[in-house]
Amino acid sequence: MRSLKNRTAPYVFLIPWILGFVILTAIPLFMSLYFSFTNYNLLTAPKTVGFSNYIKMFTTDVHFKNALKVTFLYVFVSVPLQLLVSLILALVLNKGVPGLSMFRAAYYVPSLLGGSVAISILWRQIFGMQGLLNLILQRMGINSTISWIASPKTAVWTLVILRMWQFGSPMIIFLAAIKQVPAELVEAAEIDGATRLQRITRIVIPMISPIILFNLIMQIISAFKVFTESYIISGGGGGNGGLGGVRDSLLFYTLHIYSEGFNKMRMGYASALAWFLVLIMAIVTGVIFAAARKFVYYE
Repeated sequence: MRSLKNRTAPYVFLIPWILGFVILTAIPLFMSLYFSFTNYNLLTAPKTVGFSNYIKMFTTDVHFKNALKVTFLYVFVSVPLQLLVSLILALVLNKGVPGLSMFRAAYYVPSLLGGSVAISILWRQIFGMQGLLNLILQRMGINSTISWIASPKTAVWTLVILRMWQFGSPMIIFLAAIKQVPAELVEAAEIDGATRLQRITRIVIPMISPIILFNLIMQIISAFKVFTESYIISGGGGGNGGLGGVRDSLLFYTLHIYSEGFNKMRMGYASALAWFLVLIMAIVTGVIFAAARKFVYYE
């Protein structure tokens, strides 16, 4: 009897989590998969249409390819830059600078605030026509009067900078990994005459390569799901308006899903778009894991 209680006790404590997962995640997940094969507008009963929604993506949706293009550009430019900045700062902070705890906390704050509505509004002010960036350029003698956030050529790059600014979370993880690198290995290389750069590239980076892989996967998934920044900065318009000329240049894939589902009341098609995004993230993750065998070192 006591053995049975010991075996069932953990599951009793897990019941709240299990209920939350089933009700808030599993059921909506399978419902969205069902809706992706239907014509559903939230007001009437869904009607099965087979693969019509998926066919529509590649045939009649004029915003689909552009949303993919903008999202892929954002993901594969911002994530490597973000991780590079995070790794460099982690290496600097690992030297034991005074007030290290204060720097860690200060550098982590952008990761907490970066995706918020307030920061997105602030970003519009910084890169606007009368924003801080133009003010700094004018003080430097450069007559800049364009709105960086409203120009189709530069709008997406302002969000890339915003992504890079959110370096705190991967930086903390990198810093923890660097501290686990055996000091004797680094000291032995230093005695043998290796420069600091050689010690970093030949010892530290290979030793923390599993953590680099972890951060890469997590940040890529997070970048694919970016929504708040593009919604606020584009004025919620994306391909349907927004900041005038910016239009499709800030139409991220998630914003396109939102527009189809809630603005145009095409929830069935929005569900199909969402599941295609899941497929994209699965393929990208699988390719990275396959390639990781060549550069990830497991002790």
